[in-house]
Amino acid sequence: MFEVAELGRKLTKQEFDEQSPDLHTRLLQVQRDLAGSGKSAIILVSGVEGAGKGEVVNRFNAWLDSRGIQTTAFWEETDEEAMRPRYWRFWRAMPPRGSIGIMFGSWYTRPIIDRVFNNIDEAEFDRRLQEIAEFERMLTDDGVILIKLWFHMAQEKVQKQLAADAKNHKAKLRASPYTTKFSRQFDAFMEASQHAIRSTDQGGAPWHIVEATDRHFRDLTAGSILHDSLAQQILASAQAAKAPKKRKKAAVSAEPTILDTLDLSQTLSDQDYSKKLAKWQGKLHELSWLARQKRRSVVLVFEGWDAGGKGSTIRRLTQAIDARLYKVISTAKPTDEEAAQHYLWRFWRHIPMAGNVSIYDRSWYGRVLVERVEQFAKEAEWQRAFAEINLFEKQLSEHGIIVLKFWLHLSPEEQLRRFNERKETPWKLHKITEEDWRNRDSWGAYKLAVNDMVQRTSTEFAPWHLIPGNDKKFARVEVLKIVCKALKQAL
Repeated sequence: MFEVAELGRKLTKQEFDEQSPDLHTRLLQVQRDLAGSGKSAIILVSGVEGAGKGEVVNRFNAWLDSRGIQTTAFWEETDEEAMRPRYWRFWRAMPPRGSIGIMFGSWYTRPIIDRVFNNIDEAEFDRRLQEIAEFERMLTDDGVILIKLWFHMAQEKVQKQLAADAKNHKAKLRASPYTTKFSRQFDAFMEASQHAIRSTDQGGAPWHIVEATDRHFRDLTAGSILHDSLAQQILASAQAAKAPKKRKKAAVSAEPTILDTLDLSQTLSDQDYSKKLAKWQGKLHELSWLARQKRRSVVLVFEGWDAGGKGSTIRRLTQAIDARLYKVISTAKPTDEEAAQHYLWRFWRHIPMAGNVSIYDRSWYGRVLVERVEQFAKEAEWQRAFAEINLFEKQLSEHGIIVLKFWLHLSPEEQLRRFNERKETPWKLHKITEEDWRNRDSWGAYKLAVNDMVQRTSTEFAPWHLIPGNDKKFARVEVLKIVCKALKQAL
């Protein structure tokens, strides 16, 4: 594989000086095109130590408008990063639409290092690479232009470069702390790297191997790849945008769904409610502190019909948990900042630190519910979201986070009663909106969407719990009981 980058290609300084101004100009133009395209670009800078990756990043920053670039270097994990899933640190660095993010080190770094130093076996290495391929596919499907650059030098060239750098004070200052360490494991590093490149070289996110022995050739080649990749994908996106779009009516099925199997007649008397509420809130209080001690995070997701009782159920949960341990995230229409990112970005930001609880009042499932039914998302977007969500929740679970998801169900008749009650009660009037009435008109389409959601995203690591909610007291106690039993089993 790397033989193609060991051919000894060079450019004289004069040739570089003659060609670089034109490339500089074209890069600035394509960067302006990107700003208006609705796409973002991520440049992964990887390769052998000593190949001048830092110099390339500096060159890119000099050639491009710094106002549309953010550069992030990923070294050792901080304490804050170590207390969350692996991909949290990368999601935080995602560039907004219209801009470029340069990642110096990436989601490839840790798997390759772990394989080189035998911290993981080949099967685990392959599993992580498959996860990377799925992650990158999710990004490119959302419109991210992913440019993966691998800078290569032959081993003898690396050794020669290291020897020269050892005598150069400025080169010492620029050198990575890993340079010497990896030069001693060069063969193992090459083997793991080739395997990683082959396993993740895919149509939407291909690898570009750049010969790095000569810095002029290296920089001009990398700049040309950057320009051509941006230009091709921006053009393809513009052509796709011109294609006529047909609006399809949201599907409705007369067939029974999983929601029709719930027994909505279940109730609790006031006396039983008071006793059971106190019992399970007491248990939750103890278990939430035990989770804190064991550094196990908890993510609770609440979805359900308008007026389904999500807010009051969440309040009964938070009454039992110390305020220092939880955060409630209420999901509304995306802000401009959130809309400029992948839809999962705003949820990744709120993943709790080890030992804490995040409660999502509506969540990432909006992509396969309201965005599907109201056609805010294209069919291809919400269809692929099922796999994207499963990957997201699997990453949370593998980090040790306890994930529980609740759908609070009620009958159309009970919803109408609650709507009218809200309309007639002054302190509840703010809870009823025109959007609630409009959503009610799409009840059948939402039922089908919920059925598909449960079928395709209820997993062993993040199960759905469907709660009969015609009686709010019964629903609250049922949720508390399920949370406590899941925490007890996990802890």
